[in-house]
Amino acid sequence: MTQQVSTVVLMCGLPGAGKTTWAMELVRRGHVRLSIDEVVWHRLGRRDAGVVLQAEAFDELKEEVRREQRQELVELMLAGRDVVVDYSFWSRAARDDYKALVESHGCRWELIHLKADRGTLERRLQERNREEGANSVTVGAKLFSRYLANFEEPQGEGEQVFTQPLT
Repeated sequence: MTQQVSTVVLMCGLPGAGKTTWAMELVRRGHVRLSIDEVVWHRLGRRDAGVVLQAEAFDELKEEVRREQRQELVELMLAGRDVVVDYSFWSRAARDDYKALVESHGCRWELIHLKADRGTLERRLQERNREEGANSVTVGAKLFSRYLANFEEPQGEGEQVFTQPLT
């Protein structure tokens, strides 16, 4: 009996590009979804719960969750499960790190880069910022500008580029 080789889908894109929408469709198709934002939201509670962390503490919590989910990813790969990692993967270094992790366990990776023009991203973020929930992390203008300035768009990394949602 041969063990099933897992496929790990790495979602990549700016806020509002549709990563979570795409990831949730993969969940409906049998993938396990890992999301830092969702775990952090559940640990902190709703926006109106009054829990506010300083930027440094928030970053520490996100890093703690990332380490936990990295171990969970390894466990899922060893169990032969397909996984979608619903992160931004804004840096090439982070993408390379996860691709190497996946390959070191004999599994396959797919890098899905979702793209949208700035106007579309801003419109989607305005809509999302009015929602409540784990997948509606507020991204204001200042933070969005920082994301735009720091995003390292994948080029020649084996990425698949899409501008429309998965159907």
